[in-house]
Amino acid sequence: MTDLPALPVTFRPGRTRAVLLTAAAAIFVVITAVALLLEKLGPGERLSFVFTAALLAGVLALLARVKVVADDTGVTVVNIATRRRLDWAEILGVNLRPGDPWVFLNLSDGTSLPALGIQPGIARERAIADARALRGLVEAHTTGDLP
Repeated sequence: MTDLPALPVTFRPGRTRAVLLTAAAAIFVVITAVALLLEKLGPGERLSFVFTAALLAGVLALLARVKVVADDTGVTVVNIATRRRLDWAEILGVNLRPGDPWVFLNLSDGTSLPALGIQPGIARERAIADARALRGLVEAHTTGDLP
């Protein structure tokens, strides 16, 4: 396969990430502004508004951190609250079927690992291309067919 990306390569849902981070910033700014503009709120209530805004922005930032990083030795899958490092030999397949919310990696231990870093939500064609690229990298590293 000649169209493999150069390693290391990071796969992320770029548009989804931009939407999430923009929404996080907007929510924080709006809720904080409301807390400062409401004259009847005391300092503790204002602080609780700002804390709530920071909490909501933090959750959206966690959702935006997902990625799949492939390098010479394997793949690192960063999902919402977990990070898992896989050797190339541990990955048996890369699946993105119609209707799947993200890529699933079939692993040598018989389990399947969701890889949220490649998801067809907003940018379907990009996700399909990324899934094909990751599949090609897995095949190349497990068969020893590297360029």
